[in-house]
Amino acid sequence: MDEVARDSISAWGEKAALGNLAPPRNLDMTRADWHEQINGPLDAVLAINLVHVAPWEVTLGLLRGAGELLVQGGKLYLYGPYRVDGVHTAKSNIKFERWLKDQNESWGVRDMGEVERAAEPCGFLMTEAVEMPANNFSLIFRKA
Repeated sequence: MDEVARDSISAWGEKAALGNLAPPRNLDMTRADWHEQINGPLDAVLAINLVHVAPWEVTLGLLRGAGELLVQGGKLYLYGPYRVDGVHTAKSNIKFERWLKDQNESWGVRDMGEVERAAEPCGFLMTEAVEMPANNFSLIFRKA
């Protein structure tokens, strides 16, 4: 939870002048009730560069809460670096993961299949995995 990051998100949101964008706030996704702080139901949940810079428990909490908040057919969008079948997709991601682990041992580049398997019990089906610039992926899930 980073105040500088929240301020940056707020500034971009103001610049874009979107009427449907709530201001950023701290949410402890390891708490079972974090989603109760959000006025749902929602059509989409977006998490950019979160899964690899947080403990695995945060990803599990994100999936559970998004499963509670999203309408049927709603989208969950996860962006960041992922391994595929246990293998890094670029040598630079190996170095990046070492840097992440130096910051916090519980952080790291997650395996796409592991995220997909964790999402299924929360009611999600991964519909797309799109390769993005800088060795990242967009993972798009639909709530069944």
